[in-house]
Amino acid sequence: MKKVIDRTLKFQEEAHFILSKVESAKSRSVILNDTYKKLSGLSIAQDDLMRQALRCVENALFRAAYILAWVTFIDFIQEKLASDGFVKLNAVRPKWRITSIEELREIVEFQIIEACKDVKLISNTRMRIIQGYLSTRNECAHPSDFFPNYNQTLGYISDILNQMEGLQKKKY
Repeated sequence: MKKVIDRTLKFQEEAHFILSKVESAKSRSVILNDTYKKLSGLSIAQDDLMRQALRCVENALFRAAYILAWVTFIDFIQEKLASDGFVKLNAVRPKWRITSIEELREIVEFQIIEACKDVKLISNTRMRIIQGYLSTRNECAHPSDFFPNYNQTLGYISDILNQMEGLQKKKY
């Protein structure tokens, strides 16, 4: 019986790989899930949020997927900034006097991204890229004429995951 289950799972994996090449196939999000699995050390909340984003893609809720992917990313950034007890952040933003994640969540996300550059968590170029992701997220969260398709949404989530993977490796 175990042999049959193993062969079935292997078949399913190979079928998803083959179908992932078809532009509109839901198997593409399964392949993205493999990319997602490379990330380790996400909080339970971040893991759940990203899984919800991937489920949104599977159900063609593309704008919602953008929002959930962004929320996962900004939570990840906030946790990274908190990892030293906000010492570096408060050194570059002394007026903020942040002592908790909850206080940090009251700061405008655009400013948090700028602070990430100032604490040397990200480069100036990466800051502009991430600010672009925030702008795209805002288009999805507010009335606009932006209606992303399957490919755009998978690209956005993939970019967010790649940013998180790079930041995860970075010593802070």
